[in-house]
Amino acid sequence: MRCACIDIGSNTTRLLVADVVQAKPVTSPLGRGQRVLTEVAGEKAFTRLGSALRRTGALPAASLATLAETVAVQGAVARSMGAERVRVVATAAIRAASNAPALVDAVKARSGLTVEELDGHEEARLAFVGATHGREWRGVVAVVDVGGGSTEIAIGEPGVGVRWAASVPVGSSSLTDAGHALGHGAAQAFAGLQPPPVQTALAVGGSAASTSRLVGARIDAASARAALRLLEAGGVHGIEPERVRLLPAGLAILVAVSELLGLPLTVGRGGLREGICLELAGSTTDG
Repeated sequence: MRCACIDIGSNTTRLLVADVVQAKPVTSPLGRGQRVLTEVAGEKAFTRLGSALRRTGALPAASLATLAETVAVQGAVARSMGAERVRVVATAAIRAASNAPALVDAVKARSGLTVEELDGHEEARLAFVGATHGREWRGVVAVVDVGGGSTEIAIGEPGVGVRWAASVPVGSSSLTDAGHALGHGAAQAFAGLQPPPVQTALAVGGSAASTSRLVGARIDAASARAALRLLEAGGVHGIEPERVRLLPAGLAILVAVSELLGLPLTVGRGGLREGICLELAGSTTDG
């Protein structure tokens, strides 16, 4: 099945169009019941809802209009590529907005698509599903998803489920806008959490992906310092200017979570949008 997810975040609005097929037990190590996802297309727009929201507590009319147009365009792309199901979700930005219904109404009026608000734990669970699919993992796995306005951590066993999750209202955009010492702010945000031990920790999201382009797939304090030195020297490796601006805060959050979990993070593939597409396909094949 070809599915699509439009993910409205605090900083970006992203589209994923993907094909999901059932793995064949004879030829696949994934085993019976597993699904394989293949990306067909992806798009990203910096809609910056979080910055506007933090100024007033509500989303301005101009931001709503821009977002509604972005979702309409991405929805049209998904349909033109044959997506049988399209799901639109919103995360930290809509959770914090006093006028969240206005966002839902603006998108519905412009595109006919319905926006679903995800709470933090559901966002963490779906990121876990999307980041752990398609591979055999041993032991307990953590998935860390750093967004613009929040960070989700989900811990569990792939194929079994999430057994511990947290959603912390700090992300690369909100920490950047806060204007205080990034490392201290990130460490304070996660200070009260007590996650269970894990064997593997995966980092997903824009900050993690950008970091991997600078210093590779391992993220810890040392690699974060190396990434910051490259940024200061202008070695941005094709990373968008907006992401360059937010990356120091994203790195501070990734390091804080790495220290919380007690091991380096490995940049993973997939996340929230992949988890949604996998479940969209499963809701028809399993029913």
